[in-house]
Amino acid sequence: MKRFCIILILCSLIFTPPTWAWWGGGHDILTQAAVKSLPDEVPEFFRNADKMVAHCSYDPDLSKERGTPHARQAEYGEHYIDIELFGEHPIPDGREAHIQLCAELGLKPREVGTLPYALAEWTERLAVAFAEYRKWPDNPMIQNKCFLYAGFLAHYAQDMCQPLHLTINFDGIKQEDGTRLHGGIHEKVDSSIEMLGLDPMELAKAQQIEAVADLMPAIIAQIESGHTLVDHVYELADDWKNLKKPTPALTDFVNDRARESVRWTASLCLTAWELSENIRLPGWLDRAQIDDE
Repeated sequence: MKRFCIILILCSLIFTPPTWAWWGGGHDILTQAAVKSLPDEVPEFFRNADKMVAHCSYDPDLSKERGTPHARQAEYGEHYIDIELFGEHPIPDGREAHIQLCAELGLKPREVGTLPYALAEWTERLAVAFAEYRKWPDNPMIQNKCFLYAGFLAHYAQDMCQPLHLTINFDGIKQEDGTRLHGGIHEKVDSSIEMLGLDPMELAKAQQIEAVADLMPAIIAQIESGHTLVDHVYELADDWKNLKKPTPALTDFVNDRARESVRWTASLCLTAWELSENIRLPGWLDRAQIDDE
């Protein structure tokens, strides 16, 4: 019976599309760097919380565990978007539009992936939490909520900068005989931030962090830009085989993706802060009274 269970687990790993973008330590490194790179416009409590936000950046992957099947089902598609499945249709600009287009094309939203909508939604949730902070800046509960929301934002923003999370060729290129050329490459790419030992302080240096003017168009532009790099990932297929001795081309690619992950994450945190200025909280919400009770 034990051997049978092991076989089932191995089969599930083989036939389930991998959706771990950057290993946990990779998200940790990138998130610390992103928080460190934020401009002074963002409140000090948040800029000093690089370790705490990085701690929370692990959480989206944790809820995909098999012991939490409902959370896993909801979470799984949030980490990728296979844009080729849309054909000539543009990437929908919201979750409802995505669900509707998938229905028209006979696709399941989870199979296509919902990454852009997860990222937009968590950015806006962080904006609401920042709006609460503006009104109740000394409330530690609100501050902790900002860290958690930012951790989710960071995770999805960084997933979006891993090109193999934007394509049907997520772990090899499907051949006519049904096999995949370069199978296993996905994990190699995911592990590269850690394997190359990138330093958060170095990644934070000389970053130009600016808020985006319009959230969803910026997200779609980021996806389209990242998708153009899929072919380059496969051009480096032989280089990925030995990350302990990375080639200069591989090192340049990983550093480029890491720095873009940091810039993109930080820009969305800054966007959330700027959005928060114009958010009007409901009149019934009184955190001072509620939290004192």
